[in-house]
Amino acid sequence: MDIVKGIRPLDYVLTAVMVALATLVGLENVNAGAAADLAHSLDSHSALMVPVFILAALPILWRRRGILAVIGVSFLVIAASVPAFGWVTRCGFALPLSVAMAYAVARFAGSRQNQVLGLVGILALQVVTLVKDSSTGGLGALVLSLPIAAVFYGVGLLAQSRAEKAAEPTLGVEHVHA
Repeated sequence: MDIVKGIRPLDYVLTAVMVALATLVGLENVNAGAAADLAHSLDSHSALMVPVFILAALPILWRRRGILAVIGVSFLVIAASVPAFGWVTRCGFALPLSVAMAYAVARFAGSRQNQVLGLVGILALQVVTLVKDSSTGGLGALVLSLPIAAVFYGVGLLAQSRAEKAAEPTLGVEHVHA
């Protein structure tokens, strides 16, 4: 199957974790009572949040094949959830998702231009996540989420550098004495 070509076992694990987080956050929104201790009261308890949040998390599976498209799809789904559901909690799955994507940008985006586009996409994803987030009360959480994403981007750059070094050809013993 072409749709799963190039997907590695850890990609499935990462996706399962992100989908589980999305499911749990969605269910928390659906089942939250009126007395929920949140920075902003929930506007919706719609069960449709669960599949929408899962749809936002699922693209991480294809991070190796097209991280920019992955970020774009997740951004669009989360952006559509803002007018659809209003003030609800999204940060519990979407911020960890953005952090995983920041790492993936460093590892898989390639050119400097793609790196910049990916980082702009991560910023946009975090902003749309937090703009009407009931748990954080809005964009103030960017003070924490952006540096965490930057750290994971840096870890990804280090991992990519090591991967490139490991792939470099080395001279065999026979070439050293020539």
